[in-house]
Amino acid sequence: MPLRPLVGPPSGGPSDFTSPGTRGRLQWLLFLRTVVVSLVLGVSVLLQSKGQGIVIPPLTYLAAFIAGVYGISILSAFCLRLLARLDRFALVQLVIDAALVTALVYSTGCSQSIFTILFFFPIIGGSLILYRTGGLVLAALGSAGLGLTLSLEYFRRYPAYFQQFAFMPSWDLLALVNLFTIHALSFFLAAFLSSWLSERLRRTEAALSRTAESLDRLSALSKRIFDDISTGILTMDSGGRITSANRAAAEITRFAAADLMSRPMAEIFPSIDPGRSRRSRAEAEIQRADGSRIPVGYSSSVLRTQEGQGDGWVITIQDLSQIKQMEAQVMQAEKLAAIGEMAAGIAHEFRNPLAAISGAAQVLRDDPAMAPGHQGLMTIITRECDRLSDSIADFLLFSRPALPEKGWFSLSNLVEETVTILERTPAWSETVQIRDRIPAQLDLYGDERQMKQVLLNLLANALQALAGRSGFVEIGAREEEGPDGQSQALITVRDNGPGIPAGLQARIYDPFFTTRENGTGLGLAIVQQIVRHHGGQISVASSPDTGTAFTVALPLPDQP
Repeated sequence: MPLRPLVGPPSGGPSDFTSPGTRGRLQWLLFLRTVVVSLVLGVSVLLQSKGQGIVIPPLTYLAAFIAGVYGISILSAFCLRLLARLDRFALVQLVIDAALVTALVYSTGCSQSIFTILFFFPIIGGSLILYRTGGLVLAALGSAGLGLTLSLEYFRRYPAYFQQFAFMPSWDLLALVNLFTIHALSFFLAAFLSSWLSERLRRTEAALSRTAESLDRLSALSKRIFDDISTGILTMDSGGRITSANRAAAEITRFAAADLMSRPMAEIFPSIDPGRSRRSRAEAEIQRADGSRIPVGYSSSVLRTQEGQGDGWVITIQDLSQIKQMEAQVMQAEKLAAIGEMAAGIAHEFRNPLAAISGAAQVLRDDPAMAPGHQGLMTIITRECDRLSDSIADFLLFSRPALPEKGWFSLSNLVEETVTILERTPAWSETVQIRDRIPAQLDLYGDERQMKQVLLNLLANALQALAGRSGFVEIGAREEEGPDGQSQALITVRDNGPGIPAGLQARIYDPFFTTRENGTGLGLAIVQQIVRHHGGQISVASSPDTGTAFTVALPLPDQP
């Protein structure tokens, strides 16, 4: 079972015997001890020199007494620096003060000493430092010291130099008891009053400290919210001048917060009218510090005093630039979607007439009665109808993409099948070497039919880039860890053709952009669309020296 401290604060109160406040009060106690003793004895010597009937010890005694007080105070101050807990140390110092006062009263006339009042100082000090227990202990010690002094006087045990003064010892026991009782009651009354006041002071200080801490936390929280909130906040006084601005307001307006202080709102942001946005959010266009103009949404409310009177405004502002851009993009996307739906419908309706025209041209071309010169024209009609049909098919594939039906499949088998298909197309060239660098064990996760479309377009582009020259097209793949830590497959289709001009590389994925006379401009757009629907990415690296390399990165989930 832990032992309770010898002295301490009132029950239920927090112990503060290690706090800077207690240490500071003890430092004042040591300082006041030396000052009070020096002043009291100095004044007493001065009064004695004026012929007053005051009992004063010889100067040698006084010097020794003062030297002892100074020595004890210096030693105590040194110990005060070393100690962590100060309750016992404070009690010892107060007992020393009571002993010093007792010695001073005894040596300056006992019952006739003018320094009996000094007993109140350690009592009050005990109440301030050690609270109620300290005050009562010092009151008891003071009473004991005074009782000892009066007892020595009654039994004629006082210094011989008292005879040099008008000192008449009291032999009346009843008078000494009466004097002791009055002083002892005064001591305890002072102890109760001072301890009550010290407890009230301690509670008040504790409450004030808690309130100050709460206010500091609240102030720090308010400042953090004020500075970190993404909405700009401006406050105005009743005269319309800006009194504060948070970090978001400075970023929106491009004005430093210090540059906004004390400036009239109507001068720096004339389009913002606080009265117009009290009930609903208003919009305005403001000019920023760099001269640019942006749309903002703002709302305001009245700052009121404790009496409920208006004392200014608080205005919240928000940059609407991105919102306006997004609205414009959404409107444009809606228009394009409507146009795309209409164009897809028209393209779909063109397929049947094209098929009829192509079929009729083939019949006429094979008719023996057809003039020889007209058969070439029928061949041109058939070829162009086929090309237009392919363009319509690509357009419909781009405008109405199907969601991928994903599954695991062998990439090596898919590449082999794709090359076999290309060998039967006009784009195939015997002068081009196909280099297969696909690991046999590498599997992909995706829509096999759509990935075949990706490889067909990329390989066809590489073959067309090598049209009329010899070269190679290399297909490689590997598995590695992606930036997010997930496994991914990298598929690379590389050729050693002339490359893509640097000025055109940013446009190769744009729909209907092509550099070939008979191209549709939809092949790479379809490839990019399919790759994105698979959650992957496509990139290109091209130069006249090394040719062109397309790299497709597809995520690979864990296989079951």
